[in-house]
Amino acid sequence: AAFIFPAALLTGLAAWAYVTWGRLPEVEPFLAGIKPAVLVIILGALWKLGRKAIRGWELAVLALLVVVAAMAGVSEILVLLGGGVLGMAWLGARRTDSGTAARWLPILFQSADSTAAVAAAGTAAAGVSLWKLGWFFLKVGSVLYGSGYVLIAFLEGGLVQDLGWITQPELLDAVALGQFTPGPVLSTATFIGYLVEGIPGAVIATIGIFLPAFLFVGLLNPLIPRLRTSRWLSAFLDAVNAAAVALMVAVSIDIGQQVLITPEAIIITALAAVAVFGFRVSAVWIVIGSALLGVLLPFMM
Repeated sequence: AAFIFPAALLTGLAAWAYVTWGRLPEVEPFLAGIKPAVLVIILGALWKLGRKAIRGWELAVLALLVVVAAMAGVSEILVLLGGGVLGMAWLGARRTDSGTAARWLPILFQSADSTAAVAAAGTAAAGVSLWKLGWFFLKVGSVLYGSGYVLIAFLEGGLVQDLGWITQPELLDAVALGQFTPGPVLSTATFIGYLVEGIPGAVIATIGIFLPAFLFVGLLNPLIPRLRTSRWLSAFLDAVNAAAVALMVAVSIDIGQQVLITPEAIIITALAAVAVFGFRVSAVWIVIGSALLGVLLPFMM
């Protein structure tokens, strides 16, 4: 509770301000400048994670397959699990360790089945209730893997495309304004919960997305070192890491197509990229600077 509360509170206040003033014409240029910053921030995280997660040409090929599958509309959950199983079969065969695999494969598939069962229950966009909202974020929290920015792929696929509870600009605004607050990227759920159902929605979404992670870490942490001793399951974890990075690539391409549509957005993206990759400027300053550029550039061009 102490870990989550400050970030959730600040993100909730940002959501209130966004709902109150975010659609005013005077504020829109700031938000237009922020969206390219979000794209660059995601790419910065993607670069750091990709260098660690994609080690070797096999994982690079697997990541490419995941990008293609994700852009073709395959479910994020199936992409992660499918990438992990494919990587385990491919890499595990190259790291032959059948004895250890035999001991641990039942644990893996039991876990995968239970995760898939949680994810399989769908929600309808016919009306947003607190139960539906909480269930959606509980499912996402149960299957989210890798960097917190992978969350954007789940939210874009679920809330924007499937359910239509928020728009993609609102999603980008939520991520951007979340950069102003300390704490994990998952506090974006607080912002979106407020957009959908006010204060109760913010509370329910926050609990839903964080609760599974704390439970899973407590239960699985003692097993991870033992799982890593299996070459097969180590291959599975490596493949899921690569698949998580690939999901971020797919959502970055989608966001880029929506954001990079004006000369101002392209200029802001280029300047933000220099700041992130060249000077490693903090995400907070990237967002603030991009917001100011969103206001100034239209007068300069």
